[in-house]
Amino acid sequence: MAGQRERGRTGNTAGGSTRTGTRALGKRAQEVRSHSREHRKCDTGNVTREVEHASSGHGMAWGRMAAKRKRGALAAGKAKRARSAASAGEAVPEGGPRERSVPPQEYSIPPPVSQGKWKNKERVLIFSSRGINFRTRHLMQDLRTLMPHSKADTKMDRKDQLFVINEVCEMKNCNKCIFFEAKKKQDLYMWLSNTPQGPSAKFLVQNVHTLAELKMTGNCLRGSRPLLSFDPIFDQEPHYALLKELFIQIFSTPQYHPKSQPFVDHVFTFTITDERIWFRNYQIIEEDASLVEIGPRFVLNLIKIFQGSFGGPTLYENPHYQSPNMHRRLVRLSVAAKFREKQQVKEVQKIKKKGTKVLVEEDPTEVVFETPAEEKPVEIQLVKPETKPIVKDKKKLRKIQRKKQKKLFRTEGSA
Repeated sequence: MAGQRERGRTGNTAGGSTRTGTRALGKRAQEVRSHSREHRKCDTGNVTREVEHASSGHGMAWGRMAAKRKRGALAAGKAKRARSAASAGEAVPEGGPRERSVPPQEYSIPPPVSQGKWKNKERVLIFSSRGINFRTRHLMQDLRTLMPHSKADTKMDRKDQLFVINEVCEMKNCNKCIFFEAKKKQDLYMWLSNTPQGPSAKFLVQNVHTLAELKMTGNCLRGSRPLLSFDPIFDQEPHYALLKELFIQIFSTPQYHPKSQPFVDHVFTFTITDERIWFRNYQIIEEDASLVEIGPRFVLNLIKIFQGSFGGPTLYENPHYQSPNMHRRLVRLSVAAKFREKQQVKEVQKIKKKGTKVLVEEDPTEVVFETPAEEKPVEIQLVKPETKPIVKDKKKLRKIQRKKQKKLFRTEGSA
């Protein structure tokens, strides 16, 4: 148990800092070796004590059993040596010096496909501020699954300054950072930074669609290395060339990374359209090298490029950028302008209705096609007309008469 504990400690120290890793491993290895030697001495001392105790008169039975075990072990050892010598085809001479037997050949495990060393120690920290929605959280999780060299951290408080992120990256041993900043619970900004020296770029994220939302038919191996495809415009302008280098260092998986797979089965595309960068992830099909989209997808609208990490002098500012607040303000103004136009049209219609109507002169030809109707003679009644008798329902009258007749018959019969 003590040897196992010491081995566990050596493993933990080896996984620590790379500076003192080899020295700590050497010291721990010497300690393990000395401890194993002491353990063996203790075991041999215990065996000799047991034999001495057996030779004394107090434990005769125990001594006999120990001697039998020892004889059996010696006989078994001799039999094993004889078998190995016979299998190797070597004859053991009697009384002569015994030659050392050659052990049988063992099956060796083939070495891994890639025997290179992990030299590019790029590590990307992906986290966000508080106040993000579910879509942003799923987008972060998708990027972490697609980038095996990424690390996660808890959400940062809104009150903290952005310069604190450099310290967080240093504690996490990361030299690149993707930080999602949420504002007003509806606007999402993405920071791409090379910590702690810089440069850094700030983007407005639009049209976000996650893996779970798209449900595309494409698929790729978890941890596989992607290809990066860039639009030709990235090589024409200097600020796009800077962003291209930043994208390459952040999104490309380092070769021989422990968590990566030595396969290339998907491609990240960065296309520039409408002064925005469109991100897509496609699967490469082996049969015909066609592309099938996997996801996620989003659009990056560049705001500024800074010289430092999360701040510093401004290297480039996008003249085509329009803030979300300004966009919402323009939308509200356009809706208000449409409402004012409708109100003005209604007022004009009311004024037209209230205005004086223009009298049109009578046309003399209108009476040409009119045919006069025959005049009826006018009769004047000098006598009041007779009132008609009110006739009730005949059926009811008949019923009443029948009832009267029945009563008469009853009275006559009783008399």
